[in-house]
Amino acid sequence: MNGFMIAVGALAGFLLLGQGASAADAKIDHASRLYDTYCAQCHGVSRNGKGVNTVGLSVQPRDHSDTAAMASLPRDQMVRAIREGGAAVNKSALMPSWASVLTDAEIEQMADYLLYVCKCGKP
Repeated sequence: MNGFMIAVGALAGFLLLGQGASAADAKIDHASRLYDTYCAQCHGVSRNGKGVNTVGLSVQPRDHSDTAAMASLPRDQMVRAIREGGAAVNKSALMPSWASVLTDAEIEQMADYLLYVCKCGKP
């Protein structure tokens, strides 16, 4: 019984520590996982536009870690590119629309995540 109580106490402490993470951190973590799933193949695991799918592409994906280049993009343009695809913002038609995959909230989170990655502004 004593070992059981120690295990329960340890689990409770672990859960309490986890509650210290902010909602913003949770959104960044969620968006990072979405990026890894849907974007990293082209934009790279380092977010630098050097993904595994870029070999032979006539237009290279945007480097999301480039502070200067990303700072020049309005957030609403980022949202539109994610939602409707690259062609919607006069960029590469190779970038697909993610509207049928991501929710509106996730698309907004992704735009915030891009601002986080480039260190070019607060969402």
